[in-house]
Amino acid sequence: MFTERNTLETPLNKAPVLMHSCCAPCAGELMEAFVFSKIEFSIFFYNPNIHPKKEYEIRKQENIRYAKEHNIPFIDCDYDTDNWFERTKGMEHEPERGIRCTACFDMRFERTALYAHENGFPVITSSLGISRWKNMDQINDCGLKAAKPYDDITYWTFNWRKKGGAERMYKIAKQEEFYKQEFCGCVYSLRDTNLWRKKTDRDLIKFGEKFYAFET
Repeated sequence: MFTERNTLETPLNKAPVLMHSCCAPCAGELMEAFVFSKIEFSIFFYNPNIHPKKEYEIRKQENIRYAKEHNIPFIDCDYDTDNWFERTKGMEHEPERGIRCTACFDMRFERTALYAHENGFPVITSSLGISRWKNMDQINDCGLKAAKPYDDITYWTFNWRKKGGAERMYKIAKQEEFYKQEFCGCVYSLRDTNLWRKKTDRDLIKFGEKFYAFET
């Protein structure tokens, strides 16, 4: 059962909201906030960056599971990895939060905005910004840019980390025992994370084995 919290208001009080979700742990707090605030919304899962396919399916199914628990519509978009690799070509060795991440956010938000425009969603937003590993300004800039071509679409730049949002994100993840991914998602993040683990004498990433522990 969702806890008491402040009620949210969408930009210009418009709805429904199309919420781009990157994964269940990040999206859980947004989903709780929307449900508590009685905001109509759907989840839009478009993440062709996630590699390999096994990792992608685990993250997606965890998100579907939580959405079903609360009767939230879930829109499963294409896993068009070829397009993602084309968009990020030449950026294989760029650092996290750099231009490769910008290209990745652009691609995902452009598809989100297009779907919103074609299907009657006046507001879009994303769970990406709640993660402390991401640059909030970078994400919001990409979201605003994606919405700009459409007069009927607003990107919601709400800071989901504030007022305890980041802490609730982890609390929900533990309560639901969500899959705990150990890298950002793309093949280059996987490569760099494993290189760091080798240097620090740590085990390499194993897909589908680590979950948040339930706390009573």
